[in-house]
Amino acid sequence: MGFKCGIVGLPNVGKSTLFNALLATQQAEAANYPFCTIEPNVGRVSVPDERISKLAAIADSKTIIPTQLEFVDIAGLVRGASKGEGLGNQFLSHIREVDAIIYVLRCFEDGNVTHVEGSVDPLRDADIIENELILADMESLEKRLPNLQKKAKGGDKDSLAQVAIIERALAVVNQGKPARLTEANSADEKKILRELQLLTTKPVMYVCNVDEASAEKGNSLSASVAAKKQGAPVVVISAKIEAEISMLETDTEKQEFLATIGLSETGLARIIRAGYSLLDLITYFTVGPKEARAWTIIKGTAAPAAAGVIHTDFEKGFIRAETIAYNDYIACKGEAGAKEAGKFRLEGKDYVVQDGDVLHFRFNT
Repeated sequence: MGFKCGIVGLPNVGKSTLFNALLATQQAEAANYPFCTIEPNVGRVSVPDERISKLAAIADSKTIIPTQLEFVDIAGLVRGASKGEGLGNQFLSHIREVDAIIYVLRCFEDGNVTHVEGSVDPLRDADIIENELILADMESLEKRLPNLQKKAKGGDKDSLAQVAIIERALAVVNQGKPARLTEANSADEKKILRELQLLTTKPVMYVCNVDEASAEKGNSLSASVAAKKQGAPVVVISAKIEAEISMLETDTEKQEFLATIGLSETGLARIIRAGYSLLDLITYFTVGPKEARAWTIIKGTAAPAAAGVIHTDFEKGFIRAETIAYNDYIACKGEAGAKEAGKFRLEGKDYVVQDGDVLHFRFNT
């Protein structure tokens, strides 16, 4: 099960610099001119989670395999992208494939780095991005509607249900609002809205790229974003600093560098965790002498589906899940201690996996 976060922003906001630092590579060309990123760059990054190291130490696991997220660096959007300006729909189609969207906003002044709009204003930039995505959604909905209306007139029930949601969504985007505000009252309506794959139904996070001096506490520009975008995650980073940190070889060097600028962790770690939370994801673990491994599932997933993330056979032949809560595993110093203390549970098909569960699945082959 893969989860993707798309990184979008206007040209020259530090988007590709951030992506390079995120992957500690130079995959994305960072240049001071618009549209240097044409094809999306894709990379997977580990989700920081100190729990897995503690579990591995207790179980004496030879290998540690953290869970991961996929990040997609998409070409710089400009005003009019939905109508083909800049690279237009070439990259709007790439955004459609991601699960969540990160808006990278320029929150620094630098006369040597041009701004496509002529001035630095992160709230205006965020509105430009959102407006282009809204316009793209409007076009997508208007194209689908006539054919579905014809089918609905013929009595097709599925088409009738889709028309109702599309008309509702169109009413929202025609007001310049994101489609995520569309009223969907039942599970079926929510499913229809989700299957439309509208750009503005995807969850959003804002990343404020500040100057190096503002990396610890942010600045007035990033504060304006945090004040305006309440309800959505806002992460403050300095892409330049993150790029410098990514070039250091050891964790000790990185921690020493962070300490000198008053930070306890990288901005990238906060972005990754915020992205994980934004997608409503949780982690469960499998632990043994061979490996300690983290697995990603959506919050609310039942045990058989969680087992299916490891292998489809686990889900098909699911019998039970041997379960120990993370805190119990640590407190009891492993599986044997958990069993002794009565903290080892056998859970069936209806069990909803909790964040941090240490699981071992029993299944029929």
